[in-house]
Amino acid sequence: MTRDQGLALWNAARRLGKGDVIVEIGSHQGRSTVVLGSAARTVGATVIAVDPFVDGKLFGGSPTRQRFEANITAAGLDDVVELVAGYSTELRPGWDRPIQLLYIDGKHDYWTYTDDLRWSAHLPPGGEILVHDCFSSIGVTLGTIAKVLFGRRYAYVDRATSLARFQLRKPTSADRLRTLAQLPWFFRNVCIKVLLRLRLRAVARLAGHDSPYDPY
Repeated sequence: MTRDQGLALWNAARRLGKGDVIVEIGSHQGRSTVVLGSAARTVGATVIAVDPFVDGKLFGGSPTRQRFEANITAAGLDDVVELVAGYSTELRPGWDRPIQLLYIDGKHDYWTYTDDLRWSAHLPPGGEILVHDCFSSIGVTLGTIAKVLFGRRYAYVDRATSLARFQLRKPTSADRLRTLAQLPWFFRNVCIKVLLRLRLRAVARLAGHDSPYDPY
């Protein structure tokens, strides 16, 4: 997370009011949760952090959850942040609590991301949705093209590098054009990732082993 992205999260939470609720999908070790929670405290809002803490090298499982909880406690946010451990796609169908801000940074494939967008059913009209890696992940960008550029439910507002902000409202032609204007930046990011991947594979071959790194 960059400083500008953290500021975007902070400002979004600060636009809320007393008693409002933020849902964060994908918390990992809690960096973004601390930003949201710290800002939420200033306006009397709360944060619900949704993360399954999957086992494995990439996500860390139980140790990652322990670090998340330790970071929340160290930030003094135990009374502001509520952890709901589980898959967002499994929790969503039974969710019945209204929310005022949605932050999506979960699994970056097309199907999970577009399902996570459906949490917006609990937002008020005009409610904000923040999406991390929106224009740097193939799956998330494809979902944004399908559901925002060609959809009727979400309007693109702006972005802080790859963290995009949308509103829950019918998009205008100008909104769609602003979304379209972000795609060259996405293609630039993809080219960089592909070149990096090819370079790492070449280095791995020279070293006599496969590269463990996969930027996707």
